[in-house]
Order: sequence, then structure tokens, then C-alpha cells
Amino acid sequence: MKIRELYKYLLVFLVIGLCSCQNSYQKLLKSSDYELKLEKAKHYYNRGDYVKAIPLFEELIGIFKGTRDVEDLYYFYPYCYFGQGDYQFSAYYFKNFLDYYPKSSRAETARFMSAYCYYKLSPDDDLAQDNTLTAIEAFQLFANNYPKSDRIGEVNGLIDELRKKLETKALNAAELYYNMREYRAAVKAYTNLLYDFPETSEQEKVNFMILKSYYLFAENSVYEKQEERYNQVLESYLSFINTFPESKYLREAESFYNESNSAIEKIKKEPKKKQKFIGLPTLKQDDSVN
Repeated sequence: MKIRELYKYLLVFLVIGLCSCQNSYQKLLKSSDYELKLEKAKHYYNRGDYVKAIPLFEELIGIFKGTRDVEDLYYFYPYCYFGQGDYQFSAYYFKNFLDYYPKSSRAETARFMSAYCYYKLSPDDDLAQDNTLTAIEAFQLFANNYPKSDRIGEVNGLIDELRKKLETKALNAAELYYNMREYRAAVKAYTNLLYDFPETSEQEKVNFMILKSYYLFAENSVYEKQEERYNQVLESYLSFINTFPESKYLREAESFYNESNSAIEKIKKEPKKKQKFIGLPTLKQDDSVN
């Protein structure tokens, strides 16, 4: 019983303490003592209480702007949002800092952090990759502006990670077309993947899937289009074996080549199918039109 009563007292004191802190913070917000607000803003920031720090930073930037140097406030303000996990606002305010202080000794870090915010916003590879593209562009801009930076190695690693995500999304999209039996679209998607990611580790697989998609596209085409499309299979096969002469897919690739050759020979031996022209009825001069 005594322990329960002790807990009750502790809870009461805790609630009173919280209320007191809240009242103290509300008084601070209403205060016109800006030096005290600056001191408290730094205090809240350093202990990671960004919810309380942000309103103070916002007010102080407006109050001190034009009357004293507010570089510190502009610089640490976006870190408040970063600390909260609000990377969109953080990126925006790091860009603001760069606009106001382009020659600051902190500009390099601010530019990196702006890019890094978009890196943090980059979603899983099955979602839209707008922020991934923005992050890559921002990191490349950083590398262009600071080619001798100590962060270049880290930046290049982050760019590689982001590009791998884009590559995975492109590969998944191509595979989706293939699984849906949209073979023409699959060929295009796989081909675009090789163009966009020429150093992909999936080159052998992707080239084979282009060949396979060409073959299935030809096989499922209307008769009049098959010869042309089987010839595309032959071209794709020759390109594939020249690039990957010892491929693990070689036996299957050869079967596509042989079957396509047989299909072409069969088509050439068959008489061309002629379309029958259905004559139109003749309208006589004396026919009445109702």
C-alpha cells in the first residue's frame, strides 16, 4: 500500500513539474527578452528538444535579421528539422542557408546536408523515385563544386547506392512486362536498362531476357509479322553469343536460334497467304435510296 501511495505522489510531482515547464516555456515565447530566447534556443537545440527550439529560431531570425549576423541561426535551424526527421523542410532550409551565405565556410556542409536530406527521402525501389533522382543530382552538384572535399568518397558511395535502387526498379519493371506477356514492352524496358545502367552486374541476364522476349514476341505474333520478328531473334542471338560466349544461358539461347531458323525456313516454303478482296456492291442509277 505504501508503495502505491509513493507512486501516486511521484506521479503528482511529475505532472506538476511538466505543467510548470510548459508554463515556463509559454512565458518564454511571449517574452521580449530576445537574448534569453537565443540562449534557450541553443539550450533546447543542444539537448535535442527541437519542437521547442524551432519556434524560437523562427522568431529570432526575423527579429535579428538586418540588425546582426544571423548566420548561426540560419545554419542550425535546418538541423532542427533534420533532427525531427522532417527531411523535406530540412533540405529546403539548408538551400536557404546557401542562398544567403554562398561563401560561408559552412556552405560545403550545408550543400552536402541538402543532398543528404533527399537521400533520406529516397523511398523503397518499388515506389516513385523522384527524390532519388533529386538526391543523385544534388550529390553530383556537390562533387562538381567541391571535387577535393573529404566527403567525395562518401558522396560517390551514396550515388552508387541510389543508382542501384533505380536499376532495381527498372529491372523489376522489365520483369513485370515479361510476366504480363507484354514482350515488345519487355524488350524495350530491358534495352533501356542497359542504356541507363551500362555497368550493371546483371548484363548477362538482361541481354538473355532481351533475346528470350524477342523469341516469345515472334512466336506469339500474327503470321504476316513472324518472319521479320524471328529475324530479330537471330540478330539478338548473334549479339548475345559474341558478348557472352560461355554464358550459362547458352543452351537455351541456341534453342531460340534454332527454332527461329526452322520457323523462317517453314514460312519461306509455304505459299504466301493472299487476302481475298470482297467486292463492294454496285449502286445502280435507278436504285432508290430511302
